[in-house]
Amino acid sequence: MALADREWRLIREEARSGPMQMALEEVAAQTAADGGPRTVRAYTWSPSTLSMGYRQAADSVDWTDADEAGVDVTRRQTGGGGIYHDEHADISYTVVGPADELPGDLMECYDLLCEPILDAFHEMGVDAAFVDEEYPALHEPACYLRALHPAHDMVAGGKKIAGNAQYRTRDAVIQHGSLSYDLAVDDHLGVFADPGVDEARFRERVTSIREQAGIGRDEAVETLADALQSWCGATVGEWTDDELAAARELAAAKYATDDWTRERTDPTDA
Repeated sequence: MALADREWRLIREEARSGPMQMALEEVAAQTAADGGPRTVRAYTWSPSTLSMGYRQAADSVDWTDADEAGVDVTRRQTGGGGIYHDEHADISYTVVGPADELPGDLMECYDLLCEPILDAFHEMGVDAAFVDEEYPALHEPACYLRALHPAHDMVAGGKKIAGNAQYRTRDAVIQHGSLSYDLAVDDHLGVFADPGVDEARFRERVTSIREQAGIGRDEAVETLADALQSWCGATVGEWTDDELAAARELAAAKYATDDWTRERTDPTDA
């Protein structure tokens, strides 16, 4: 797959709200589908955000705790459990490209789009790999505590360190993922209603870049961005004014609404 023969842009780490981060993915998909640049990026959720899995039940969230802690809540287009994206402890990424330029087979596409993530871990000094067998679930609503799957979950030292997920529009593929830089265990568990898992059990399942390699967050983010850039030969770029305007409109109309977040009803559907 000759990725470097196409126009790719790298958007270096940005801190934006959860609804805006999710809206930007849809906008990037439309840009790629329309013949514009494909996008790779690293980003931060600010404020800290719980991104619910597409089919996650609203009553699995402790809405009061999230509100009191100042944690945003939105819903992803991808399945799986909810992910608490701590402003410091989480590092996220997205890869967006036209569907006709990427493998149609889901497993092949995961293998290709996860290459730079595994490269980044290697450069950080983290011995990460796809989990080689399924692990049982500890708490279904929480992504990092769900059953681990060899297709998209990465482990280091036998513990989960990253999760990756994909969805497709008619013309584009969007893959995003969460890398655990550090463990904000109390905050992570606090946004879920009745998690049934204490800190010790959580730490038995989940590890972090900081724990595995001892490097600073800035270095980890830079390493991830460099790996994404090298993988596809991207040029450092930025969002256009039109893209940002479209994302702000979509974030307000969809990703920040109770209809979408609590009811999984898309208010923008005609």
